[in-house]
Amino acid sequence: MITIEPFKIEYLDQLYSVETDSFSIPWSKSDIEKDATQNKMSIYLVALEDNQVIGYAAMWHVVNEGHITNIAVSPNHRQKGIGTLLVNALINIAKEKEMIGLTLEVNINNTNAQKLYTKLGFKPEGIRKEYYKDTKEDAVIMWKYLN
Repeated sequence: MITIEPFKIEYLDQLYSVETDSFSIPWSKSDIEKDATQNKMSIYLVALEDNQVIGYAAMWHVVNEGHITNIAVSPNHRQKGIGTLLVNALINIAKEKEMIGLTLEVNINNTNAQKLYTKLGFKPEGIRKEYYKDTKEDAVIMWKYLN
């Protein structure tokens, strides 16, 4: 059974493993730790299966909006609905905190992620040119309004 829970420091090593398995330029472990534990705007969730982190999501609560900074699922657990569980959990938190909406950037070539976000009510609203430093690929800016 998969559960979604708030981040705890004891999950850091496993979360970082998911991060490095998911991104070509991952955040450093110290940056994740600092963001998750010291940034008052940050909200981190983990997806657990048998007490193992198999995915995570992070969001910044900025004034009255949520900015989803990262969503990652371990490669051998993808296409099983874990990303949907994580995003829905962030949406529920945003509603509880009375945010007006959620935004994120997604690689223009990551059609699987774009399909997930679209299915959950996000809409493309712009492009960030050469957003990804390593590949110079563009990002699609997507929004989900909650009011």
